[in-house]
Amino acid sequence: MKTELITMAAPARAAERAAAILRAGGLVGLPTETVYGLGADGLNEAAVRRIFEAKGRPQDNPLILHVPEAAWLDRYCLDIPAEARDLAARFWPGPLTMILKRREIVPDAVTCGLETVGVRCPDHPAALAVIRAAGVPVAAPSGNRSGRPSPTCARHMLEDMDGLIEAVVDGGPCGVGVESTILDLTGERPRLLRPGGLPLEALEAVLGQITVDRAVTSPLAAGERPRAPGMKYRHYAPQAPVTVVTGAGADTARYILDHAGPGTGIICFDEYADSFPGCAVRPIGASADTAEQARRVFDALRSFDGAAVTAIYAQCPPDAGLGLAVANRLKKAAGFQIVALEEGA
Repeated sequence: MKTELITMAAPARAAERAAAILRAGGLVGLPTETVYGLGADGLNEAAVRRIFEAKGRPQDNPLILHVPEAAWLDRYCLDIPAEARDLAARFWPGPLTMILKRREIVPDAVTCGLETVGVRCPDHPAALAVIRAAGVPVAAPSGNRSGRPSPTCARHMLEDMDGLIEAVVDGGPCGVGVESTILDLTGERPRLLRPGGLPLEALEAVLGQITVDRAVTSPLAAGERPRAPGMKYRHYAPQAPVTVVTGAGADTARYILDHAGPGTGIICFDEYADSFPGCAVRPIGASADTAEQARRVFDALRSFDGAAVTAIYAQCPPDAGLGLAVANRLKKAAGFQIVALEEGA
């Protein structure tokens, strides 16, 4: 199969071309504000199953339905709580996925048999135009091979999916750089299942205190079923093993320098970029600039697969604001191989 690259030189024509592929049961790489997604007609079970085949995705890892506006929620969800409508009015389009009870029209292939479904409205003009032109919700996980770092530009998508899918829409680099925040609204209290491009603090300003699922900071137990994407499996990982080092910036830099050597890759804050002579260094932004870290972390992880590195160490931001999402992605990439330094270590 030859994968077509659809540019946005003529936006309406590009959207209709991508929509036609989706309506015919094809797969299309779509840009969003978070990462590029691998999209299929979310009501076409056979097309959705092709997503799992192209990605090599585990069959118990559910997908997210992407819609162009909040008015579509009632088409695919039941018993929608008032909090969901409030959040959609406040944060959609944007990097928020809500877990809600699904209607029967949503195929089991999307939910992996769960009675709930994740829904979001992406904040990217190309994605919204394609969904509207297709006239169907688009089921889409991140557009990488399963376990690999998520793609934040069309080039990344083609690295993983060229020859496996019908087309990729080139909408430029993603502005957020980490996937959407996933909030479960089907229980007694809202529960954060995955931190992402919308900080937890912004949600708590609307809803009050939110329970953070333990899968955010530690792996699920063996046999435990994931309720949302990104909860169970090792994700975002380059080929070389990753170790995440948490603590004060100077302390983590010192620890990494003590343990680094030839063939070591380093993900670090800008302030420490010159601290690791002889190593393959990938700065991801200033220690206080978690938005920039979010935009650059996946590109940094991917870049090591083209470098001769045998081990990777990563500095990690604190769990506040977007730092929670960046830290989560790094820890997932490391398979939760973490060195936690106490202050002054």
